[in-house]
Order: sequence, then structure tokens, then C-alpha cells
Amino acid sequence: MSTYDRRIRPGSTARTGRTPAQWAATGVAGVFLLVGVLGFVPGVTTDLGQLDVAGHESGAQLLGIFQVSVLHNVVHLAFGAIGVVAARSHRSSCGFLVGSGVVYLVLWLYGTVVGHDSTANFVPLDGADNWLHLLLGAGMLGLGLLLGRDQDDRGRRPEAR
Repeated sequence: MSTYDRRIRPGSTARTGRTPAQWAATGVAGVFLLVGVLGFVPGVTTDLGQLDVAGHESGAQLLGIFQVSVLHNVVHLAFGAIGVVAARSHRSSCGFLVGSGVVYLVLWLYGTVVGHDSTANFVPLDGADNWLHLLLGAGMLGLGLLLGRDQDDRGRRPEAR
């Protein structure tokens, strides 16, 4: 077996040796990094002068839709950085997708329970954020479970005799 053949894992693409879960984690991480950066860009984020560090009083809105704060943007950047690191292996990619999906579903639940004008709404979260968090959470959780299971099924090696 050549060195090249040993690097290719079952279920990975022949050219890169990366699994679909690693590509998904990389893509999700890239989106989080992009959103985190865009949350500080005038024009993309409206009323940037009203960007607060945290709390529901922040008047800045990403794309004029999603209420953001410095904390909110930093959380997106952190998820992106974690995703980039996690995408180095199949297992950590699946863990990132499943774990992040669960976190975002909890964040969705938190956003629906806590009032938008409440001091407990420290991230801040609004109705648009809640819907997005529900979709993101379900999507990442589904990707992590589906792509993790797919690799397990195809990646098993018969036991040595």
C-alpha cells in the first residue's frame, strides 16, 4: 500500500483525505467567522454606533435583521475558531457539529423563554435570532449525527483474523 493510500480514510474524498463531516465543520466554522466579523462592519451592521458590549439595549443589527452586540459577535468568532480546529479530524468535526447544535438549541430555548427586554437577555436575542438559532441548532445537530453515522458505517474495518 502506498503512502497516499494509507492517508485516505474510508468515506473521505480521494483528493484531500477529508470526510464530509470535516467539510461540513469547516463550512459552518467559516460562516460563523464571517458573521462574527461582519457584525463589526458598518453598512452590513446597521446602527453600528449603538453597538453595546452586551445586553438587550444594543441597537445594532446585522443585515438590519439580527440584533447583535460585541459579546454576540465574539461568540460567533469563538464558534468559528473552535470549528476550524475541530475540522482537523472526523471525530472532532462530528463533536463540534453535534455540540454546537445542542448549544444553539439551548440558546433558542433560552431566547424564547427570556423576554426580549429582560436584563437576563444579555447576548442579546430577538425574534429573528431565535428562529435562526432553531434552524442552526437543528441543522448542525442533524449534520453531525448523519455524517458521524455515515462514517461509522463505511469506516469500519473487518477485525484482523
